[in-house]
Amino acid sequence: MNDGLLPPSAADRLAAGLDALAVVPAAHAPLLDYLALLARWNRTYNLTAVRDPLEMVDRHLIDSLAMRPFATPLAATGGRLADLGTGPGLPGIPLAIACPGLRVTLVESNGKKARFLREVVRRLDLGHVDVAETRIEALDRPGAYAAITARALATIPLILQLGGHLLAPGGRLLAMKGVHPAEELAALPPGWRLLGSHRLQVPGLDAERHLVEVGRAGPG
Repeated sequence: MNDGLLPPSAADRLAAGLDALAVVPAAHAPLLDYLALLARWNRTYNLTAVRDPLEMVDRHLIDSLAMRPFATPLAATGGRLADLGTGPGLPGIPLAIACPGLRVTLVESNGKKARFLREVVRRLDLGHVDVAETRIEALDRPGAYAAITARALATIPLILQLGGHLLAPGGRLLAMKGVHPAEELAALPPGWRLLGSHRLQVPGLDAERHLVEVGRAGPG
């Protein structure tokens, strides 16, 4: 599936990142296939501003997989995760590959990106992944997900406004952020509370990363 689009060093860089994050080696080949598809489609459809495949390894694949420990408990119970505004499938596709028990919905309103996502699902045979080509607020699946996530999408209050209806009782938002989003957390809408904030270590990246967990206020 590579077709010469990826430099040989991409496989080595990905393997090193997966090893540092303790991701199972079986994820390496499908992640590399996903990267090759992304690099190919990106030439025509401009799915991501990152053009260098080696940079994609660090900034897209490894960065997404840094939150895998928070998805693993969901995967163990066959839980459902909605990746809101997923773009070219980040972090949803890397998480689905690294956590096969995780059922992932990729929510994306952009038509060309949704077509790419469906092609990835088909080519990689990701039967536990579905694509919802719709605006987040229009997704009519209230309470269907144990978790929602978003990466570089919007502020935490806006994510909750658009997608909070998707969370089951006891569900949580897993928001990927750069620096700690103190101002966003101070502006949480009524009925929501901070459950935890975790600084992530991303191999190959010097930039600051945080995973913030938000849930409904009250029991559960």
